[in-house]
Amino acid sequence: MKKSPSGSINKSLHNQYSQRKENDRSFLKSFKSAFRAVFALFLSGSKRKTPSKVDERNNISKVRGVSSSIDSSKSSSKWKFSNSYASSSRTASGQLEIGNFTFEEIYKSTSRFSSENQIGEGGFGTVYKGKLNDGTLVAVKRAKKDGPKHLYEFKNEIYTLSKIEHRNLVRLYGYLELGEEKIIVVEYVSNGTLRDHLDGTQGDGLEIAERLDVAIDVAHAITYLHMYTDNPIIHRDIKASNILITENLRAKVADFGFARLSDDPSATHISTQVKGTAGYMDPEYLRTYQLTDKSDVYSFGVLLVEMMTGRHPIEPNRPLQERVTIRWAMKMLKQGDAVFAMDPRMRRSPASNKAVKKVLKLAFQCLAPSRELRPSMKSCAEVLWGIRKSFRDEATSNVPPLPSHQSENFPQRGKNLQTVFGIEDDESNKFASAPNQIHS
Repeated sequence: MKKSPSGSINKSLHNQYSQRKENDRSFLKSFKSAFRAVFALFLSGSKRKTPSKVDERNNISKVRGVSSSIDSSKSSSKWKFSNSYASSSRTASGQLEIGNFTFEEIYKSTSRFSSENQIGEGGFGTVYKGKLNDGTLVAVKRAKKDGPKHLYEFKNEIYTLSKIEHRNLVRLYGYLELGEEKIIVVEYVSNGTLRDHLDGTQGDGLEIAERLDVAIDVAHAITYLHMYTDNPIIHRDIKASNILITENLRAKVADFGFARLSDDPSATHISTQVKGTAGYMDPEYLRTYQLTDKSDVYSFGVLLVEMMTGRHPIEPNRPLQERVTIRWAMKMLKQGDAVFAMDPRMRRSPASNKAVKKVLKLAFQCLAPSRELRPSMKSCAEVLWGIRKSFRDEATSNVPPLPSHQSENFPQRGKNLQTVFGIEDDESNKFASAPNQIHS
């Protein structure tokens, strides 16, 4: 008996349907396996990426976050400058990284804030030398317990230091706020301040070559603040006691409690309350309340005079005409008697005499009454580089140093030598000084 064609067709269709169903099951099983593998890979990848995100966030923020084991709700985590709480460690270069300090650790590192470890004191509070558990030396700035009076300076210094990193600026290691305790932990610089060296209470005295090195270091640091940070920073308190000296007699600028960051890099000035130190403050800033980067240039001019003469900006015990050091020194410069203003503790030589004159001439420009007439800090650094090069070239020509300032090359008073410095006796070449009664 013959099979009907319709029966063969139905059987063929049934076989095709079964085969297709089996293929669909295989495909679905393969798809599920592939999906599980992809999902597992995604999860493992997410876990691996999490630390790198934290590291990136930590690298962007420079604040050394500090926590307290006593009361975390009142610790430094109150200000979310950094979200890292890794324990203290060192980089490959040997620098201390973010520190997870506790009050107990700071207390122990300073030997209970012992007076023997006290290395400085100012309006903000007391500075102690500390030694961490790993042997790292730090400077611990402990604010006075006077309520909110120094809170602005405390927060401002932390915020500013978190934004900067330069070889001639002190580094921030951490901070702590615990009740009335406000502590900043920064890099320890072991050789005192520039003012200590000028006073002779530290070191063996700075010669002109070392003073030029320090001046250039400070100029580089301020240039960095003005030009190479995300937002321009005006230090507002450049002075000899805020310049720390390293063991190899190089400089690091410290104390950013008065610093101001510009929110608008294109702004010509910042209108702000007057802050600073008597003898260093820009008279135009005092008059207009407009703070600019040229206010730092003015302070730097005062600092240059201070370094060349060895005197404080204000000397109340000297004769009346010498009490404001920049007025006296600029008068000596204009009369051609700049070498009379030279710090008597520096060795005299033709090279050193010329260098002092050139530095005082640069200071004269920095002290111009109008900010438009003052050079930029970058220009100051370039001029100082040239002065140092000329000094080194002449000093290495085997010319023996002169025994004292009373030498054959020492100018006699009364000689008119203005043309030597290119300073003419007219109204356009004057400098300005702040009133003596200004207080910080």
